[in-house]
Amino acid sequence: MSTHPSNDENLGRFTYAEVDRDILATLGTPGKGYLALLLLCLGLVALGAFSWTYLVLKGIGVTGLNNAVGWGSLITNFVFWVGIGHAGTLISAILYLLRASWRTAIFRAAEAATIFAVATAGLFPLIHIGRLWVAFYLMPYPNGRQLWPNFRSPLVWDVLAVSTYLTVSAIFFFVGLIPDIAAVRDRQKPGPVKWILSIASLGWMGTMLQWKHYMAAYVLFAGLATPLVISVHSVVSWDFAMSVIPGWHTTIFAPYFVAGAILSGLAMVITILVPLRKVFRIEHIIRPFHFESMAKLLLFTSLIVGYAYATEFFIAWYSGNPFETSVFVYRPTGDHAVAFWTMVVCNAVIPLLIFRSRIRKSLGALFVISLFVNLGMWFERFNIIVTSLGHAYMPSRWGSYTMSLTEWGIMLGSFGWFFLLFLSFIRLLPAVSIAEMKEAMPAPAKGATS
Repeated sequence: MSTHPSNDENLGRFTYAEVDRDILATLGTPGKGYLALLLLCLGLVALGAFSWTYLVLKGIGVTGLNNAVGWGSLITNFVFWVGIGHAGTLISAILYLLRASWRTAIFRAAEAATIFAVATAGLFPLIHIGRLWVAFYLMPYPNGRQLWPNFRSPLVWDVLAVSTYLTVSAIFFFVGLIPDIAAVRDRQKPGPVKWILSIASLGWMGTMLQWKHYMAAYVLFAGLATPLVISVHSVVSWDFAMSVIPGWHTTIFAPYFVAGAILSGLAMVITILVPLRKVFRIEHIIRPFHFESMAKLLLFTSLIVGYAYATEFFIAWYSGNPFETSVFVYRPTGDHAVAFWTMVVCNAVIPLLIFRSRIRKSLGALFVISLFVNLGMWFERFNIIVTSLGHAYMPSRWGSYTMSLTEWGIMLGSFGWFFLLFLSFIRLLPAVSIAEMKEAMPAPAKGATS
């Protein structure tokens, strides 16, 4: 695997033993700051659980949904969290196949974010149906109760696509963890923890034969995961594009949604990694070079998304369809104009600052930009869903939508759930791949004593 010159120069200063020491040090006793964040996440999860329980007991009427807007913040959050999961597969699978060396120090955290984001997204279809006890109706399988699913429905495709994505991503994530689980196992004292890690590491001893089969399996799963980056969010976009609702029925939704998903996922990875490297003192492992590379990719996808925004308006004008035109006039000027302009500024304007080298190399600036992009991508999904449903064909059915306190509680709970899972992960297993960091080290360092 080829490496960037600055990458080689930096890694050449360390031995295998020092890489083990610095990465495994992140699994030590947590500090007060970590415990405070953990308690905050637990509090948000409790708020979300209470809000969801209240919704189940009282019914879907406690949300802001109405006859005009039948999908609201719950489906917005579903699409948002599915999108967050795309950067992990992009960084871990596609860039691995392309031999992009800068992924080495960051792909493990990105993969973890993928798993936890998709696990969070999977909750929202269950929340949205209201009647949780009939959730099994969502599963697309023929059965004796005559509940034959409509396999031509994009909602059924959603279940198949997201569940497949979660399964393949989880297996790919676990396969990549095997050598590192063994490294953690070898430093444990005899006891239950060492026994559990011994099972999880699948008897890994680091032999040449094991490495041969491991690399073959890793390439296989990288190849399987790669098309899922494109297919999964394309299928999610077809939830909208296969309908006849103005503003949804368009052929650009698949590439538009995929680019937006990668944009939001990269922004979340930057949001996570900037404080992570500081708190765990691994600045020498996750370096500004990695963030600059992610920033360039973030800028590239932002330009695609901005182009898609402009194309939507052009298509509405060029089509001559008064219903399409009406929706695209309503978005920037109607009841939810704030959502539209927040989306445009955060996703298409603020990322342009990355063109400046000074901004691109500033971790503080990238962190702030990533927060804005996360905000903008949430409002993008809100804008697509709410403005089209609230301003469809018949003026008599037009309506506005406002999130209720219950929906706010559920949304905050989802963020608490995601970060709770991530905080738990970085204390249990290495957030940086020990094996791949060693692989990227130059020859002199490899020869050092470990």
